[in-house]
Amino acid sequence: MINIFQRWMERYFADEEAVLVLVILIAGLAVVITLGVVLAPMIAAIIIAFLMQGMVARLKSWGISHLVAVSCAFLVLAGGMAVSLLWIMPALWKQMTTLVTETPRMLKEGQDLLLLLPQKYPTLITEEQVRELIASLRADVGQWGQNVVSFSLAQIPVLLGILIYLVLVPILVFFFLKDAESMMGWLSGVLPRERPVMRQIWREMNQQIANYVRGKVIEIVIVAGVTSVTFSFLDLRYALLLGILVGFSVLIPYIGAAVVTLPVALIAFFQWGWSSEFAYVLVAYAIIQALDGNALVPLLFSEAVKMHPVVIILAVLVFGGLWGFWGVFFAIPLATLVKAIINAWPTRSKVEMSDAAL
Repeated sequence: MINIFQRWMERYFADEEAVLVLVILIAGLAVVITLGVVLAPMIAAIIIAFLMQGMVARLKSWGISHLVAVSCAFLVLAGGMAVSLLWIMPALWKQMTTLVTETPRMLKEGQDLLLLLPQKYPTLITEEQVRELIASLRADVGQWGQNVVSFSLAQIPVLLGILIYLVLVPILVFFFLKDAESMMGWLSGVLPRERPVMRQIWREMNQQIANYVRGKVIEIVIVAGVTSVTFSFLDLRYALLLGILVGFSVLIPYIGAAVVTLPVALIAFFQWGWSSEFAYVLVAYAIIQALDGNALVPLLFSEAVKMHPVVIILAVLVFGGLWGFWGVFFAIPLATLVKAIINAWPTRSKVEMSDAAL
């Protein structure tokens, strides 16, 4: 047993850089787990700066100075935050409160529809089963309402911290963008001069993850905006809320679109019933999903992350369970990181082959 373990260690940790990469991964994971909450503004600023680095590079390619390019990118970020805080968030909150107040009426209509099922299909379902289902739904909705109230009250002290983050994160983003080259130079000086494994991992990450995350943010904005405008044009209630929900559904491949179909269909049904307007909403929603999958995604993700659907779903489940929303958002990039590390890891056979080639 000891010999087997020793051979395994010699195979995968014969190279010094492999040990260094392992130490960096363990240290990074420990920092995120232990100090993730404290360093949340810093981590968020690094991610946002990483996403906006492409905009800065594009502006500099047009002959604009570095400081002016960074300032323009910062103004875009500040403008987006201002629009979100002054228009999107108030409208979204208003629609959410309206939906909560309308929920009892929807439940009453749903209850009446369920009670008709035993009359139409007496051999398939009984009235007692329907009443048990209604009682269970009432209990779940009551518990959900209590959770919403308790969550709102518990989060009141956090509002001050959120306001601080809204000021601190943009400032950090500005300095990360402004001094990115000097920071990367300092980091390169700390690391070993010869680091082929790290360079390969960084190359693959920079090519795939940067494009993926930027593309995913653009996809969310476009899908949410188009869906909100389309639902508003069709006079569907809670258009902004449903549009944002549909936009964020693209985070979970193969599952998000199917799950978010239910609230869209339910709200349209409770508003119009079995009518032509209800059909128009479903057709419009299907067209948006088809355009997203067949036109927008290939356009944004020309360098798509090639992974098996099972691996993608597994990554969403694992990282989403570990870090919630952000784990779902970065599930595919994190899976790509794992893949890049596995591909670049210097095993003993690789090292011997490289030495033989030299």
